[in-house]
Formats: sequence, structure tokens, C-alpha cells
Amino acid sequence: MFADRQTLEVWSGRIDPEPDALRWHQCIQPLAVDSVPGVALLGFACDEGVRRNQGRVGAAEGPTAVRRALANVAWQRQGPAYDAGDVRCADGELEGAQARLADGVRQLLDAGHLPLVLGGGHEVAWASWSGLALHLASTLPKPRIGIVNFDAHLDLRDPSRGPTSGTPFAQIAAHCTSHGWPFRYSCLGLSQAANTCTLLRRAAELDVLIHEDHEIREGSLARIGAELDAFAADCDALYLTFDLDVLPAGDAPGVSAPAAHGVGLALLEPLVRRLKASGKLRLADVAELNPALDQDGRTARVAARLIHTLALDV
Repeated sequence: MFADRQTLEVWSGRIDPEPDALRWHQCIQPLAVDSVPGVALLGFACDEGVRRNQGRVGAAEGPTAVRRALANVAWQRQGPAYDAGDVRCADGELEGAQARLADGVRQLLDAGHLPLVLGGGHEVAWASWSGLALHLASTLPKPRIGIVNFDAHLDLRDPSRGPTSGTPFAQIAAHCTSHGWPFRYSCLGLSQAANTCTLLRRAAELDVLIHEDHEIREGSLARIGAELDAFAADCDALYLTFDLDVLPAGDAPGVSAPAAHGVGLALLEPLVRRLKASGKLRLADVAELNPALDQDGRTARVAARLIHTLALDV
């Protein structure tokens, strides 16, 4: 779980002559065993779940594209940030890659870091959550993990035929049920057109907190924010997962399933900041960036902006 030379070479970019004008590529450090706690980037170079879900593959290259876009972003952190390398999925072995990512996330959490996972398809969510669950279960018998998913899709499909990018939250719900844990899940930006009646009914049965894409507008942010505050207050820890296909297709063309409606970043970012300010955020990931479909690198820039926002000292 350490960045290799090829990964670290991605971190290059502009150097300004003015004082106090650093950028991410000048400040990011390779993770070491004795690194003091900070933000830790961990890539999930995998889109096997997208392939199994009959989507457009290419998200396995997402982590590298996010790093390239983030490299020239202005550095405004006080604490350190590390690159922990990538977990790769070889020969379609999705379950093994997910298990390795979960262990990597657990190790980062155990060491006091805030893991920010770079996807990869949204099958990353099961692995990310599993790592947080392993970390919390060592001290809490029944951890209350609040999942906030910015996504056009519920990703509650039946996992009985194996995991895909469409099954992670159904897998999490099943795990919670079998262990007697509470299942707390919120999906923000949902598109009714992208979710079948079966999925919507399953969400209702699981008491999922949903705000559809057309509901999220300037006048509703205070109300939705207050609901998220209450959601967070009832949890031991928060896991934020941002599927880039929640954004309008014009803002995020580089995804497997571009959104016909979507919700703009200007509306979603205040909610991301609010969740971070809760003090309960322990883990976040950004999923579904497909560089092969990304016109002018627009989606990668959005992903980099999100990582920058999540990494800010609050």
C-alpha cells in the first residue's frame, strides 16, 4: 500500500515564483510507515464491476487522471497529504481487489489518516465501506455508519449473481442485517429515470433518505442540509461517496452513464462541505471517472476539485 515510482511521476506541474504559491504536486508525499496522520489518497484502478454491470469500461484509469488534474491545484492545507498508491484489479478478480482495498482503507484509518479513495467504478463503495467497518468494529460492537451517496443511481441491485458497480449498497445492507448493525443510507441526486420500480421499492423498504435531482436547488439547500445534520448526528461515522454521474453530462462527460438532468457542483459542494464540517467524516471516495470519455478533462477537474475540498483543513 505504497505509491510506486510510476505513480509518483504523475505528480508534476507548474511552479510559480511568488512566495506561498505552492500546488499539490509540490506538497504531496509518498506514504511511509511512520507518516504522521494526514489525508491519504488511495487509488482503486478497477472497472470490472462496470464491465459486469454492462457499462462502458475505462474507469480503471481514473486514479491516474485525478492525480494529474489535482497536481496543479493550489495547495491550501495545513496538514500533510500522502499518496498511498493504487490497488489494481488483475484478470477480472474483482472480489480480491475489493478485499485488498478494504484492508488498505482499514490500515490508513488505524494509522489516523483520512482516506480519500480515487476510483475506479462504483464497486469501490463496497470495498471502501468494508474498510471503515473493519476499523470501527474493533472498538464498537454495532457501529452506526452513515453512508451519503451523491449519485443518480441507488446501486441497490441484487448481488446474488456476484458484485458489480450496481450492487454495493445492497451488499452493505445485507452485511448490516446479518451482523445486527443499523443500515443508514442517503442518496442525493437520484434520477427516477435511472432507477427501476424494484430499486425504488427496495430503497423504501430500507428507509433510504433520498433527494431527487430536481429537488436539489438553491432554495432547498438549507432544508436538505438540516436533514443531513440530523442524519450525521445519529451516526458514529460518515462515509461519503461521490459518483461523478450525479453531475450533468455537460459537466461530467467522462462517466459510464452520463446524466440527462444531473445536479451541478455548485449545489452539491455546499452539502459536501457541510458533511465534512460535521466532524464525523472518516472516509470518502470519488467514483466512475472514465478518462477515455472525458472531453477536455472536465470530469477529472471536477474530481480534483472535490478531493481538494475534502482535503481542506476544517
